[in-house]
Amino acid sequence: MTFPLPNFYDPTRAGSVYRVDYGGLAALAAAFRREHQIQPASQDQQKIWLLLIDVQNTFCIPGFELYVGGRNGNGAVDDNRRLAEFIYRNLGRITHISATMDTHRAQQIFHPVFFVDAEGNHPAAYTDIHTADLEAGQWRFNPALATQFGISPEYGQEMVLHYTRTLEAKGKYALTIWPYHAMLGGIGHALVPVIEEAIFFHALVRLDQPDFELKGEKPFTENYSVIGPEVLTGPMYEPLGVRNPKFIEQLQTFDRLYIAGQAKSHCVAWTVADLLEDIRATDPALAQKVYLLEDCTSPVVVPGVVDHTEAANAAFDRFAQAGMHIVRSSEAL
Repeated sequence: MTFPLPNFYDPTRAGSVYRVDYGGLAALAAAFRREHQIQPASQDQQKIWLLLIDVQNTFCIPGFELYVGGRNGNGAVDDNRRLAEFIYRNLGRITHISATMDTHRAQQIFHPVFFVDAEGNHPAAYTDIHTADLEAGQWRFNPALATQFGISPEYGQEMVLHYTRTLEAKGKYALTIWPYHAMLGGIGHALVPVIEEAIFFHALVRLDQPDFELKGEKPFTENYSVIGPEVLTGPMYEPLGVRNPKFIEQLQTFDRLYIAGQAKSHCVAWTVADLLEDIRATDPALAQKVYLLEDCTSPVVVPGVVDHTEAANAAFDRFAQAGMHIVRSSEAL
């Protein structure tokens, strides 16, 4: 059974930042639950989990730091309008919602301040840093940051060299310098309001507490995937981050997992790839529980700079071949 969109929902605000009226929504949720006789999530016979990847202002609002516009420029805005409506129409079927949140500070390996050239200049946003660039001296670890990390400048350089070499050996994306984004404590870090509103409404209609998973705070590794960092250990085998077993464990307790969010080419693709790796190590049949909402995610495209559309589509093809389902938000659950 699908439900009507609630009266407070305004699709024209999908690309806007606004204050969510928690008190007003709480009253509306109670009335909606009574009117439609919706049972608590704890009573669901079929348990459906919705995992939202980095649906944050920094990626989803035009004009913010890393807005994911896709090729048509409207990517994340249209994705979130469809995603909000998917949640509302399926309030009685979605058992639980988890939302990941990219979470960063200024001094991290993918931000400009982490590297300098011979004149002390930082790399521009969207610069790819390869091992050859570091070996040639085009870029080096910023020695001014060494003290705060408790290392020498020389070891900082060794760490970034180890990092790029490991990425290349694993066939990962090159280390990309991104604009400062998803800054902890900033407005860009917050969930985009149209989805925050839907998550909160679901929590009170279904009487289920959503999960919020922070990722990406470790200084010497990227963390596109919520399941684990791009590189786990440094040159002395020191931990750069840890792999999170929660997601494969939780998948085993649900009947279906739907995944949406930003960006299709990066945090969505790498999260699903890591989940698939855990699935194959646990039980390959679990892949059949996973449904990817292809119309609620878009790839990173910076016109004239980079276009990751084809890489994103190729990743989704691989996931389908592994047994996952590629679906649209308009399809019935």
